[in-house]
Amino acid sequence: MADYNTMELMIVTGARELKSGVSVAVGTGAPCAAAMLAQKTHAPDLLIVFEAGGIAPLLPEMPISVGDSRTIWKACQATSMTDTMETFCRGMVDYTFLGGAQIDMYGNLNSTRIGPDHQKPKVRFPGSGGANDFGSFCWNMMVMTPQDSKRFTEKCDFITTPGYLEGGDSREKAGLARGSGPYRVITNMAVMDFEPESKRMRIKSINPGYSEKDVQDNCGFELLKASEITETNPPQEEELRVLREEVDPYRYVIGR
Repeated sequence: MADYNTMELMIVTGARELKSGVSVAVGTGAPCAAAMLAQKTHAPDLLIVFEAGGIAPLLPEMPISVGDSRTIWKACQATSMTDTMETFCRGMVDYTFLGGAQIDMYGNLNSTRIGPDHQKPKVRFPGSGGANDFGSFCWNMMVMTPQDSKRFTEKCDFITTPGYLEGGDSREKAGLARGSGPYRVITNMAVMDFEPESKRMRIKSINPGYSEKDVQDNCGFELLKASEITETNPPQEEELRVLREEVDPYRYVIGR
């Protein structure tokens, strides 16, 4: 069996969700690495979008920001943030990857603050950036994050990016497109999806070395369970080779 670290497992798992011919909006870091890995392995026609304006680049190596010149290498377009945000709003992007300081059972994300007082929070985070637009308008939102009970919380202190809000049809009632919303949550322990009716997070597969109890004990709310919970397929040798040699040879991301 191949040796791999937690970050490599999460990136490979995320990359496998992306198919040739779909579009994905990414930032830098692990989401970008997942998109690059997919494009260099099983999804050569994956269309990658960066919020600063790069559309459909063939990334030569890992960019360090969404405005890095590498994000427009052999791209179809080098446009602007205004154009990319409009593209999201028009429903033309299939997937996105996001993260945050907190996530709740409905996939709502907090990347703004910890604490009840907005003017004097316990911790202040960078805020939305483009995350609200990505999560509101891209069809399938995926989250890549380490798992612990403080991050996976029953209620977010602040909702920066809407998931399924209060569950059920509350996202649609808020004016967001029916059929859009959180799709996968990929952690160091498991892969979660969302139960179709309640829109609550549920365990889909468990990563090698962990148990259902580990996953639940490191979550601040009760997780639902899929009718069949599988074991997440570990990274294969070729996936790791491409990730280490072509995607992130300087270990900017996988070295964390």
